[in-house]
This record gives sequence, C-alpha cells and structure tokens, in this order.
Amino acid sequence: MDDHPRRPQPLAPPPDGYFDRLPTQIMARVQPGASQEPAAFGWLKALSLPLRTALGSVVVLGGFAATFLLNQPTNTPHLVHANLASVPRAEMVQYLLASDERVSLSDLSELPVADQDMVHEYLNVSPAEVQAALDEQPTEPSYL
Repeated sequence: MDDHPRRPQPLAPPPDGYFDRLPTQIMARVQPGASQEPAAFGWLKALSLPLRTALGSVVVLGGFAATFLLNQPTNTPHLVHANLASVPRAEMVQYLLASDERVSLSDLSELPVADQDMVHEYLNVSPAEVQAALDEQPTEPSYL
C-alpha cells in the first residue's frame, strides 16, 4: 500500500439522499418487464407443480411410443412368406441349379423357419404306415 500514493484531494461527497434512492433504482432495473414472458406457455405456469410433472411425463412417454410405432418394419414376416410361397417350385429349383453359388448348410441354417407345417408335402405316408413305423421301434419296459 505504501507504493500507491493516496489522492491528494478527497473524493466528492455523494448527492443528498443518494443511498436512500439507490435500492429502489436497482430494483427498478432488475425487475423483468411483462413483455419478456412468452405468452405461449403462460397457461403452464397456472398449473400446479404435480400436474406439470405429470404432463411432462406424458409428453416424454408419448414421444417414445410414437417413435416406437413409427419405426415398425413395413414388411411383416407373414407377407414375406406369402411372397415366397407365390413363386413356383420349378422356378426356384431352376434358379438354384443355374446360379454359380451353391447353397450350403450354413446358408440354410440362417433362414427363418416358416410358420407352416410342411411335413405333409415331403412325406407321402398314410397314418397306418406311420403307426407301423412307430410300432417297430424298440421300447424299454421302464417307460411302460
């Protein structure tokens, strides 16, 4: 402090009543004007706090539900299987035989399983033949 010399003259005294008017002048500058508040969300301040919280959660959950519903795939598996079923078998066999790439077991294992019961198309047996084949199987007496 010794390095800084004091002013030779004292500062001028403040005007009369300056410190009495100072708080009101500061508050007049700090208070927000009525035009700063957006009129679009004025109704939101009229709601109670729990109602505003519930409204916010409904909006967020509605957004998630709308996003989920809008991102659903347009091709359902049922339509895909129906489109594949409409292709004639002779055309499918001709395509598989004509292509240079052979279908391997790993390719077939990646295909989705069809919902239809296709056993009757590949097995041409009668119920009597199935019963006879089952009767020929050895059984252990512990299961009887």
